Amino acid sequence: MTGPKRHKRSAGLLLFRRTTAGADGAAGDPGPAIEVLLGHMGGPLWSGRDAGDWAIPKGEYGPDETPRDAARREFTEEIGLPPPEGEYLPLGDVRLTSGKLVTIWAVEADLDPALMVPGTFTMEWPPHSGREEEFPELDQVAWFAPPVARNKLMASQIPFLERLLGLLKG
Repeated sequence: MTGPKRHKRSAGLLLFRRTTAGADGAAGDPGPAIEVLLGHMGGPLWSGRDAGDWAIPKGEYGPDETPRDAARREFTEEIGLPPPEGEYLPLGDVRLTSGKLVTIWAVEADLDPALMVPGTFTMEWPPHSGREEEFPELDQVAWFAPPVARNKLMASQIPFLERLLGLLKG
């Protein structure tokens, strides 16, 4: 007899910075003037895509690592820079339709996207060619005001943005 199926787990960091720009909260509500750092998915499957194809830097972890430690490690692996110091604001979990549990923290920090040195992954490309190619996990990172971030983020990660906006408003 086998035990219950273990779903994968993923953790990450959503960086935000305060801006001097105008309103950028929910429609009709000025909200906090902030920007969030998102990464565009790397590799040939995401090339040329934009809306719904950006993500919070995150990655999977196993049972021997805490979610927060995994979030910090994954930030370094995907962005190539140390995770920022500061207050880590828990944004909770989202369970994906695949069953994967994603846990995210927000942290206020500034980062120059030009300093990113992305981690890489290897996959067979082109498909069925037998050739292994290396691609960046994220091919770029950029700062976005919340209305733009809502459009760019994968739908499953939008709740984390909304939770951050709620925390900052409260």
